[in-house]
Amino acid sequence: MLKSMFTRPENVKMYWKEFIGQCYEIGFGALPIVLIVSIFLGAVTTVQTAYQLVSPLIPLTTIAQIVRDSILLELSPTVLSIVLAGVIGSKVASELGNMRVSEQIDALEIMGINPYSYLVFPKIAASFIMMPMLILISCIVGIWGGRVAGDFSGIISPSIFDRGLRMGFSTFNVVFAMIKAYTFAFLISSISAYYGYHVRGGSLEIGRASTKAVVTSCITILIADYILAAVLL
Repeated sequence: MLKSMFTRPENVKMYWKEFIGQCYEIGFGALPIVLIVSIFLGAVTTVQTAYQLVSPLIPLTTIAQIVRDSILLELSPTVLSIVLAGVIGSKVASELGNMRVSEQIDALEIMGINPYSYLVFPKIAASFIMMPMLILISCIVGIWGGRVAGDFSGIISPSIFDRGLRMGFSTFNVVFAMIKAYTFAFLISSISAYYGYHVRGGSLEIGRASTKAVVTSCITILIADYILAAVLL
């Protein structure tokens, strides 16, 4: 399927319009859930970290460091990607599955349009661009959520939290988060497109294909997460 995507487009404007539409749906469609999940990820991480650091010998700035590194290395890239697998993956699989069942894909083939390059490629390309942006936003919002939660609960003041954020910061953590983001974006979009494109049957099979796409995407995300951590860290 991936090999069949790379063909010369019949109409560049038509392909570009489909790509922009997918970018809008994937990016802005998933943005509210990304913001909500990220805020509470950061807030819960701050509260639970403070709960576990019971020793007075450990400075409060350590809370900010743990929250920062946890958000960058694991919570935003991995946990959010699992959430996006349900949001974006099910959308891609059900959309392609509905087009397959309603014979719209067959109509494109009759008209001489490559359905792989016209339907599948824009979805994968849009996910490859928009999902890393969503995860980057999640990292920023998650750290901010942890800062706000620490201030509201009286655990750590904003000035101490900000000082902790700057202590021992490694730019490789951001690079590692983006590597995971691009990897997970490709896995989610390609797996969901595969299951949706190859649906056979009726509406019941569309639902099953969406479920398989989400479950398979989540499993591959966890496997890829371990492999990347073992190789790069």
